Amino acid sequence: MLKPAMSLKLRLAIGAALLGLATILIALMLYLGLGEVGRRLDTALASETRMSRYAGLSTQAATFLVVATEAVQTGLPLTTRTERITPVADQISRTFVQLHDDVAQAVAAAETLGLDEQSRYGTQSLGLARMQALLDRTLKGLETDTTDASHLRAYIDGFASGFDPLLGQAINTEVMFRNTILAGIDALRQRLALFAVLIAAAAVVLVAAFYFGLIRPQFRRLDQLRAAAQQIGAGDFAVALPVTRQDEIGLLAAETNRMAAALHDRQQQVAAEGARLNETIADRTEALRAANAALEEIDSNRRRFFADVSHELRTPLTVMLMEAQIGKKGPDDTHTAFSTIENQARRLNRRIDDLLRLARSDTGQLALEPQPVNLPELVAEVQTEIQAEIDNAGMTLEVAEMPDIALRTDPNWIRQVTVSLIRNAIRYARDGVTVRLAPEITPTMAGLSVTDNGPGIDPQDQSRVFDRFVQGSSKTGKQGFGVGLALARWVITEQAGEISLTSPLPRSDALGPAAGTKISVRLPIAKD
Repeated sequence: MLKPAMSLKLRLAIGAALLGLATILIALMLYLGLGEVGRRLDTALASETRMSRYAGLSTQAATFLVVATEAVQTGLPLTTRTERITPVADQISRTFVQLHDDVAQAVAAAETLGLDEQSRYGTQSLGLARMQALLDRTLKGLETDTTDASHLRAYIDGFASGFDPLLGQAINTEVMFRNTILAGIDALRQRLALFAVLIAAAAVVLVAAFYFGLIRPQFRRLDQLRAAAQQIGAGDFAVALPVTRQDEIGLLAAETNRMAAALHDRQQQVAAEGARLNETIADRTEALRAANAALEEIDSNRRRFFADVSHELRTPLTVMLMEAQIGKKGPDDTHTAFSTIENQARRLNRRIDDLLRLARSDTGQLALEPQPVNLPELVAEVQTEIQAEIDNAGMTLEVAEMPDIALRTDPNWIRQVTVSLIRNAIRYARDGVTVRLAPEITPTMAGLSVTDNGPGIDPQDQSRVFDRFVQGSSKTGKQGFGVGLALARWVITEQAGEISLTSPLPRSDALGPAAGTKISVRLPIAKD
């Protein structure tokens, strides 16, 4: 059963407030205690000052007695005697004024201590008044206009016998005051030390209660949460954190339990889906294995078929070529016929070679045999092979003048690539009527370009038309440029050549009003 929860924030705030309150109490105690000690020290210093003044007064009184006695015994006249005694008497009077001020300040300072303390300090004023009155009486006696030494001596003796006890009493009283103040300071120090020990003990108890009663249990709960997070991170979702309070950590523990349970359920679902997926993959793999075996058998049959067909066709073709060559040596009227038969037989022989190359290319057995190929001769062979298809399409093949230059390439493959490019133009740009075959010459490379007057190729398709099995959309709506351009690029790049496409064409290069397409093929120039 969950305990009724007080917010963890509130509990931490209460604990912090209690610690803060303890700190404030300690600071207040120190402030008040130090203030009281300061006041008492000031009082003690004032008492020491008064004692110092009493000591000075004692010295001044002794000086007064010596001067007065000397003046009387020497029989000085009144005027001279007064001149000798007046400076000392004035100094004593000034000391009395200072002492009266000191006692008044002490009485005012003792106002906070109560009437009794004020009365004790006030008694000092009475002693000072008596000593001052005794001084005044003695001075008046010494101002008598007489030279009778015994008469004047009586005044001096009266001052001496009366002043000293009063001064001693005042000094003893100040000593008592000072000792009382110092004793009070010591007692206050002891009380402050006791209070400090008590408050420090209370603070230690409070901190211990705060830590062991609040902080440490929360750390233990947080450690449990961290261990649960590590367990979940390791993929073990069997987490069951205890939720004993509905505070912030308790709510977090409950959410962690719910998350772990959800992850566990999801793990079970993923495992089940994985098992089903593995079964599906196994079934599909078996099906693909069977299909692959069937395709391998079909491919093997296809290669065997091409090999058999080529063998069966080459034998009669060889005989036909030999007979045509023999026939050309006969009468002139049969020379043309035999030449035609020879040319068509050679063309059919090239077709068989093309079929064999295509078959090998699909099985990864394509082999290129680069050799010097004269550009004009290549163009002548291409024109001879494609002209019939150009005528049947109602189109015109323009062939620019070709420089006498040799390319280093496989003769059969470059012929087939060029024918394939022209066939693409026949298929997709028939409405443009014209196809142009022109040379492409650079300092290190040479080749051909095939330009049509068709609708062009969409810009978004131009970067993909050379990819295998990708067909770009021409503006005729027909799909084209599939394996043909991909195979052409492979043939050209494998021979260190370049193939590029331009569409639409600049107006200066266009063959008509349509956008047009130009495909350029460049190959290394054959070295002598």
